[in-house]
Amino acid sequence: MSEPADRIPDLRADLIAAGLTVDRLTGLWGQEAAEALHRGQRVPAERALARREPSALATLARLFVLGRPVARVEAETALPRLGVGGAQALGLVAAAADTVTAAVDLRPYSFVDAAGPADWWIVSDLGELALGHALPEDHVLGVGGASLTLSGLMLQRTVDSALDLGTGCGIQAMHAARHARRVVATDISERALRLAALNLALNEIDGVELRLGSMFDPVAGERFDHIVSNPPFVITPRTEGVPAYEYRDGGMVGDGLVASFVRGCAEHLTEGGVAQLLGNWEYRGAGDGLERVREWVDASPEPLDAWVIERDVEDDIRYAETWIRDGGTRPGTPDFERLLGAWLDDFAERDVRSVGFGYLLLRRTAGVPTLRRFERLHGSLGANEAGLGVHLGEALAAHDLQAALDDDALARLRPVVSGDVTEERHLWPGADAPTAILLRQGGGFGRVVSADTGLAALVGACDGELAVGAIVAALAQLLEVDELALRADLLPATRALLTDCFLRA
Repeated sequence: MSEPADRIPDLRADLIAAGLTVDRLTGLWGQEAAEALHRGQRVPAERALARREPSALATLARLFVLGRPVARVEAETALPRLGVGGAQALGLVAAAADTVTAAVDLRPYSFVDAAGPADWWIVSDLGELALGHALPEDHVLGVGGASLTLSGLMLQRTVDSALDLGTGCGIQAMHAARHARRVVATDISERALRLAALNLALNEIDGVELRLGSMFDPVAGERFDHIVSNPPFVITPRTEGVPAYEYRDGGMVGDGLVASFVRGCAEHLTEGGVAQLLGNWEYRGAGDGLERVREWVDASPEPLDAWVIERDVEDDIRYAETWIRDGGTRPGTPDFERLLGAWLDDFAERDVRSVGFGYLLLRRTAGVPTLRRFERLHGSLGANEAGLGVHLGEALAAHDLQAALDDDALARLRPVVSGDVTEERHLWPGADAPTAILLRQGGGFGRVVSADTGLAALVGACDGELAVGAIVAALAQLLEVDELALRADLLPATRALLTDCFLRA
């Protein structure tokens, strides 16, 4: 008798035959309906399906993406190789005499990274929309906003080993397998690991080992070249009656889970190995949340380079509202008000006024750390078709390059301006000299640098032919200023522009 896993190739064949892809779904119900579905509204998609001729794609979309029951005969037609019986054996559906209902969410996922475009299918637990009520505490999340953020941030350099800590449905491990020879993925949830195993097999991804356990326990004594984690970092009251969702709640007080990760990750990194994660940090009283993160980094038993980017801050009330709604409890209900009170009581105990959210990149170093960057970049980013991780990798390499050079060596570099950099000049009407010069980055973090005449001229002259020192000497003569003084101003700025990829060596 065959095992249920033996039927996964049949499922894959049926999904391919039906054309269950992101592009085909969008074509099926239209861009506006697709966007509405991302907002949790399925009526526009249902109305679009009602106007379409029956098809295997429409049946699978209604069943697994919209979470609506379909006629059994339609399900059998849409899954000709797997059949309803095979889908039941895999835990995908529940079947009655005449109807079939989804037991999981199964939807296509597409992306582009440094290796090129790819299309997968991701199986996860049914969401609030399909369930019609608040999520259970052991819910296994699919590909949400945080998952997309982390996968986009992931460095894509080729490495021997990677660890996905808190894998959930397996999405980050799947991404890591595109650049790591072997991947270990851990989770505290047996159900999450079962779904991750299904997703790996469904998408024919090899080289990933799944282990059960909390934090770094399953990999005690092991080191990895790359660690990625979308940990359960949501700050949740440790109060009876407050749901503790496994996918987002690590069971620690306040931001303790992120602090524990930061303090402990170096012991599991090879020299030069990088850990990347998303996290929250509390702003207590008049204190600075990013300074709390700096203290965690400083507490590491092994030296770490650190680049921490805060992307947003929410006050205590908005933060609580966000995560209560995330669990499926609706505003205006007694349960919502009870939970909001519990959150605010918990924050008040630690004098938490607001909570920061952002990205952490930590690198184990053999000597004194050269990278300690804690910055706030709220607002929009640049355009990054293959993910922000490509830019992060380039920025790390550029940092290492300039950090290893003294000023004389830096002056000998012959950099070029990055192709995404533009210059803006603002002048008063009738004025000859600009009142402001701005250098704008089209990709990466979309940074904007305010430049004076000297720096703007230096950047404009960086064509790969002239050395930085030669440009500075020429500018000093042109501007009739002291060359050493101009060099002292422009070399530090050049280092910063190299690190942020405005200039490339």
